[in-house]
Amino acid sequence: MRKTLYFLALISIASLSACKKNKPVNNGDDGSGPSSTGSLLDRVRDSVYLYPQETYLWYNQLPTYKNFQPRNYVSSDTITGLSSEVDHLSQYAINPATSQPYEYYDNTGTAKYSFIDDGSVSNELSGNGGDFGFSVFYPTRTDLRIKYVYPGSPADQKGIKRGYQITKINGRTDLTYDDGGTTTQFVINAYANSKTISMTLTKPDNTTIDVTLNTANYTINPVITYKTLDVGSGKKAGYMVFNSFTDLTNAKPKILEAINSFTGISDLIIDLRYNGGGSVETAEYFDNLLVPSAKTNTKMYTAYFNDKLTSDNYTLFKNLYDIPKGFFSVTNQTVNFQKQGSLNLSRIFFIVGGGTASASELTINNLIPELDVQLIGSTTYGKPVGFYGIDINKYQLYMPMFSTRNSANSGDYYTGMTPGKDPYKGISAADDLTKDFGDPTEGLLAQAISYISTGKYITRSVTTQSLATSSKNVLTADQKRTMEQKFTRNKVKGLMLKTPSIFKKRK
Repeated sequence: MRKTLYFLALISIASLSACKKNKPVNNGDDGSGPSSTGSLLDRVRDSVYLYPQETYLWYNQLPTYKNFQPRNYVSSDTITGLSSEVDHLSQYAINPATSQPYEYYDNTGTAKYSFIDDGSVSNELSGNGGDFGFSVFYPTRTDLRIKYVYPGSPADQKGIKRGYQITKINGRTDLTYDDGGTTTQFVINAYANSKTISMTLTKPDNTTIDVTLNTANYTINPVITYKTLDVGSGKKAGYMVFNSFTDLTNAKPKILEAINSFTGISDLIIDLRYNGGGSVETAEYFDNLLVPSAKTNTKMYTAYFNDKLTSDNYTLFKNLYDIPKGFFSVTNQTVNFQKQGSLNLSRIFFIVGGGTASASELTINNLIPELDVQLIGSTTYGKPVGFYGIDINKYQLYMPMFSTRNSANSGDYYTGMTPGKDPYKGISAADDLTKDFGDPTEGLLAQAISYISTGKYITRSVTTQSLATSSKNVLTADQKRTMEQKFTRNKVKGLMLKTPSIFKKRK
């Protein structure tokens, strides 16, 4: 059994010193391989190409150095060039089940899972927010809404609430969703990539407020809210919105505060509709709180790495770490349940959507064979793979290194989990941004309450309030999922593994 839990492996494979220390795998001054000459940035580009040759889950479908030419990915903005390289590299591996790349995201060639950044992901997963503290959603093309606000964030301090409609951003009033076009990018850049944003918002009572926000550091509370609900028929249900799998040090006390408040409940409703994932260690802990006691010491899941790693054939890693032989084997990468807490439920409801990804999906998949798991909402993101973060100079590279399977040997949900569609129980229903989290009349929560109290889901369609009435403004379920992915891609953090303590860095 794996003895060490992981979070974020900061493997210094191409820092300034490593670039000088590690010689290229191939001497290719003729263009057939990495050249022994070139700038530091050239060697960083080479590193982005070379390390996936050992670590990438689908390394055997990657192109040769000569055919790929990583040093051609030049941009006036270094991170843009490196991101383009990662996106391009990610599109070679084809999933035979779909005949599309495993990492197909949209027709722009953007990677669904892989990315490179400047360390902001590591910072956020540690529980340190450095943004506005809110995110957005389009119920229809002309109706842009606040979908959540983190407690203590700049948005929360200005009184912004879930469901508020945004009618103006930085002076612009035409915010109509255009399927990833210029307006979509304007909105994304304004709320996700800027330091300051000005907005006009309409509250549920139709009054408006003007706010200006500046990004700020704050401690992320991954549990946005929790409460015990009287669901009728003499039953009570616990409800919690768990919005991010931050590292266990940050997440554990918040999770326990919520779980320990649920006394005398017959059911538990976990709202993961916007949770883009994060720490595997936190996912494992969460599952151990939710699983029945009888499952202790039974298999939770196994992580599967590529054959190079499982056969100890990884020269570049061996230049950096004294990794124990067989570390990546199936035996060492199998995790068992170790029951925590006193909850012993036979059924759990998960509220999900297009923003539900990676560690959220892992949490759900691990529990499906162990108790009655009901999914409510729309199809999840589809990310059954995870990675270590690889330090390359001042950047961190994330490309899939492993996939997971539960105790029933089920995984591979690359196209997502669809509620009510085999093998997933539950019901598909639209998100409802007209109500705050925990409101019993909110569309998705109302479905769970109905099932708990009557044994049946609500069959009528749940509509979402909008100022738009034209049918041209309506987004189909697939369009909403695509839209959600576009707005949450920067929040899909993946299955993060932390550095095993048994790894000894070479000097």
